Amino acid sequence: MPQRQREAAGSVLGGSATGRSILGSFTAWSSQFANRHGLYAGRRSTRIHVALYRRTGGRVGGALPGWPQARVALVDHVGAKSGRKRTSPLMYHEHGDAIVVAASKAGQPTHPAWFHNLMAHPDTTIQIGSEVRAVRARQATDEERAQLWRELVGMFPGYEFYQRNAGRRRIPIVILDPR
Repeated sequence: MPQRQREAAGSVLGGSATGRSILGSFTAWSSQFANRHGLYAGRRSTRIHVALYRRTGGRVGGALPGWPQARVALVDHVGAKSGRKRTSPLMYHEHGDAIVVAASKAGQPTHPAWFHNLMAHPDTTIQIGSEVRAVRARQATDEERAQLWRELVGMFPGYEFYQRNAGRRRIPIVILDPR
């Protein structure tokens, strides 16, 4: 990646590209490029990610490339309309006993389908590494969101870009409490 693009990736994410790995900078830049141009890798890439994660107990696909602090969990959900079982790989943050995820949809103008599904069917399971946990999903209150948003941005500064890109849509935060 040319120096100018590395610097842009670093500045957009709130830091210097020189302090970040090349892989981390490329991951950030490519994500932002795809978002600006409306590119989506699709369900096929999600299925591959989920399959690799499950087969390796999270050793493959368990973190965002170049961002080891941005860990990934598999979140199971049932379609609000279809009733079909689905799984989404999502970056997460541990907050006490709860797991926290942001319904960012990488800054798109609408909420992700998994968010609607979890609000309709909140009792579900998540997988972190090889461990499967039973959880109940709920949307964070405004007070909880203020604190959790800072923590999520601290874990992955790209969330600030996603919020700017989302325009008027306020990115919801979902808390997955243990059952």
